[in-house]
Amino acid sequence: MLLFAASFLLRGNYEFIVYVITMLGLIGLVGGSLRSAEYPVSMLWALSGWGLLHMAGGGVPVGESVLYSAQVIPITPENGEMTLLKYDQLVHAYGFGVTAWVLWYLMRRHFPVLGGTKTIFVYPALGAMGLGATNEIIEFIAVLSVPETNVGGYYNTALDLVFNALGAIGAMMVIALTGSGRDRRERRETSRT
Repeated sequence: MLLFAASFLLRGNYEFIVYVITMLGLIGLVGGSLRSAEYPVSMLWALSGWGLLHMAGGGVPVGESVLYSAQVIPITPENGEMTLLKYDQLVHAYGFGVTAWVLWYLMRRHFPVLGGTKTIFVYPALGAMGLGATNEIIEFIAVLSVPETNVGGYYNTALDLVFNALGAIGAMMVIALTGSGRDRRERRETSRT
């Protein structure tokens, strides 16, 4: 993060300084809750990977723009904001999938009675989508604060929200399909004690 922050400052990319500050806040939040949450190492790596992908998206030049604007898989012809599938969209899906996983983990840890219920999957997906909307508010603040941004307009925001939702729902589907039986067993064992 320090290298990317220095790079953004040297290039005058003040938009991403807003994101660096946001990420420092999130790092502080996760770091401050390490003892009580006891996050799995794989989750911490997933969060770190998201941070790296995000910083690279705004910091790695690709042609006349940055990695965030690059089309990774040509699902549609390049069409400005309606271009699919861009690096930005993949990072949104991944990041808010990880967010849903973190929320699921915290609910499961602190409210074990919810294990094996639909609530344990629906609330983290909705929470991740809400945090995705918060991310779009932060992007809006960047647009208002920094004259030249690469955020995009209405279609970009709408696609970001769609990919946030796809990532969050996808993560909960994977967890439901691979871990719900374990949750039911744990709930039964908890109710017996």
